[in-house]
Amino acid sequence: MKTRQQRHAEMEWLAQAFRETPTIVLLNTQGLTVAKDWELRRRLEKANARFRVVKNTLARLAARGTPVERLSEHFRGMTAIALSKDDPVALMRALTEFARENAQVQFKAALVEGTVVEAPQIPAIATLPSRAELMSQIMFLVQAPTRALMSAITGVARNLVVVLGQIRDQKQQEAGS
Repeated sequence: MKTRQQRHAEMEWLAQAFRETPTIVLLNTQGLTVAKDWELRRRLEKANARFRVVKNTLARLAARGTPVERLSEHFRGMTAIALSKDDPVALMRALTEFARENAQVQFKAALVEGTVVEAPQIPAIATLPSRAELMSQIMFLVQAPTRALMSAITGVARNLVVVLGQIRDQKQQEAGS
């Protein structure tokens, strides 16, 4: 059993994490073996996320005054939290893939960039492109008009060179005949 000081330290850690982390997913992992638990933790590490099983009472107390307070009703039963300061899609993908392989993992709710997401919607977020993919798509769209203009400009010069080359060939043929 944890001492009062350990519980207080955990509550402080949770409160700070709830204030600073834009993406938080609540899960039920009851029945997950230790080996599977470690596998989940390793996958989340690769997605730059943290994972922790929490005591509901401490989590509810830590959530007071933070955006996570809107998820307080979901702190019932076995509760684990996955937190990510980086790309929310990467976190959702890692969790969704693991949940597909392990029926014991069930989503409760999530908070993504300040928006509450209910359990059925979480796998849909995993299908979205990641932040890096979106940035590359936006850059492609921004550069597309410039590329088209450059292609048109170089096309005119290229056509002029081709026409001048054809005129030269034609004059050489006339001179040779």
